[in-house]
Amino acid sequence: MLKRLYSILFIALMCMCAQAEITFRGAWIATVANIDWPSKEAIGDTDKQQTDMLWILDSLQSIGINAIIFQVRPTSDALYRSELEPVSHWLTGTQGSWNSQTPWDPLAWTIEQAHQRNMEVHVWLNPYRVNLAKNDTSMLCKDHIMHKHPEWFWQYAKQWYFDPGLDQTREWICTIVQDIVERYDIQAIHMDDYFYPYPSGKTPLPDAHTFAKYPRGFSNIHDWRRNNVNLAIQDISRTIKECKKDVQFGISPFGVWRNAAVDSTGSKTTAGITNYDDLYADTRLWIQQGWIDYILPQLYWEIGKRAADYQLLAHWWANEVKGTNCKLYIGLAPYRLEKASPKTPWGQGNEISRQMQLNRTIPEITGECFYSTQPLLRNPRNVCDSIRNFYQ
Repeated sequence: MLKRLYSILFIALMCMCAQAEITFRGAWIATVANIDWPSKEAIGDTDKQQTDMLWILDSLQSIGINAIIFQVRPTSDALYRSELEPVSHWLTGTQGSWNSQTPWDPLAWTIEQAHQRNMEVHVWLNPYRVNLAKNDTSMLCKDHIMHKHPEWFWQYAKQWYFDPGLDQTREWICTIVQDIVERYDIQAIHMDDYFYPYPSGKTPLPDAHTFAKYPRGFSNIHDWRRNNVNLAIQDISRTIKECKKDVQFGISPFGVWRNAAVDSTGSKTTAGITNYDDLYADTRLWIQQGWIDYILPQLYWEIGKRAADYQLLAHWWANEVKGTNCKLYIGLAPYRLEKASPKTPWGQGNEISRQMQLNRTIPEITGECFYSTQPLLRNPRNVCDSIRNFYQ
């Protein structure tokens, strides 16, 4: 009996020690399509936008969140004061138009409010995307860079993108990054999983002409595409560190690098899409080369999922950062708790709690981040209470 009691106390102590190592406790605030902020009702209304953001920050702070990942460039636009790209229509209603009701800088104001609450601000940029499929280019203002340099862009599945194969694309993105890092008191530049677009059926990417014109020594277009993104990541990293060495560069990729069936060093998953083969994002290389300060894979599947098991992937990513200076945080999906069928793990209990408990058994995991803020704060299956208990 006494031996069993000691064992229980030892396990509890180990869990407490591991929990203390979860130092990054983040939440994504998505602005594209008004997912989290500002609400559609608050478009163009500064007072309501500020009131809503204060509620978000206070609510996140109350459950132990100490960092926000704030999306300020969702579609080659700006939710901040920029001389380079137009103000986002997600903020004002009309791209490029700062009306009299919006005499403020949302990023500068949010940074100030977050820092007052001892919260880090990671600025989230989407590098290549120009619009969403449901938007045509008529919503782009006359000063948009696409109108000035249409040769820098191509269309795929009804969306427009910067051409990743052009030097001008990398230079433009680095100019945007430099402007933000120099002018704002931020803790990190953050990018997610949107590099090359997700495949649309069997529709080929329209970049054969760029590859033919600028092959840069590559004979395989897939290797060339990966190199395009590698060059961008390397250039962005260098730009950040040359401006401010203490500003981090973080990436939140899709949760699977490669399947083991294709590459024996990949994960034992059967994901239909992977970073390396479909999005041309060689996240392993970025970790090994030291180009990024943290990796935050989006592990939006449940523990035990056959095609992509959360537990298996958490350990796989932990192994990837061993022996490197790259920190590992894990992206969690409270949105999946909403409207979950009782027949699924998401509807049978608090899957997020199970995942957070597992994270505390893997020493390499030092952070967690929740996608996204509004679903999280709606508190499905009392997830906020669970998070608060973990972070107390």
